[in-house]
Amino acid sequence: MADLRKKIKEEITPKLQKELGIKSPMAVPNILKIVINAGVKNATVDKKNLEIVLSALAAVTGQKPKVTAAKKSIAAFKLREGDKIGLVVTLRGKRMFDFFEKLVNVILPRLRDFHGIRKESFDKSGNYTLGFAELSIFPEIDVGKMDAVLIGQGLEISIVTNAKDKETGFTLLSALGMPFKK
Repeated sequence: MADLRKKIKEEITPKLQKELGIKSPMAVPNILKIVINAGVKNATVDKKNLEIVLSALAAVTGQKPKVTAAKKSIAAFKLREGDKIGLVVTLRGKRMFDFFEKLVNVILPRLRDFHGIRKESFDKSGNYTLGFAELSIFPEIDVGKMDAVLIGQGLEISIVTNAKDKETGFTLLSALGMPFKK
């Protein structure tokens, strides 16, 4: 894999600068961070589940996840405020670009019946969020040795940009090689 940062600096930034009509190359939108969230199912029932998903997420991202706690108590879910129920990883710099390249070139093409990702998943600030129902799509997770906890364990990936709006965010991610539906 060619270094994505070098490609952005030499090819993509000048292209976007011309396409978006921006004078300064520093004003061209870019990816700021990638945030990966995973709510761990049955985390309150068995604390071991949190550790299993934590090690799987660490293998996928190359960085140790932070454990997140419930903000409110919800009686219907037998959930108390402060219970450890999820994991979050924030990737920046080299790890972020490596993960983005892996997402675009390895993970998305591995999906069954993949025809591109939806254009509608942008927020008003140009950030993009996509969710996966299974962790097994990642090459770091060995499907043969996969723990029962990881089956059906999903995650959410948010790509945070400094784009001003949806259209600018779409132009940026398209230029970076994100495969959108036609």
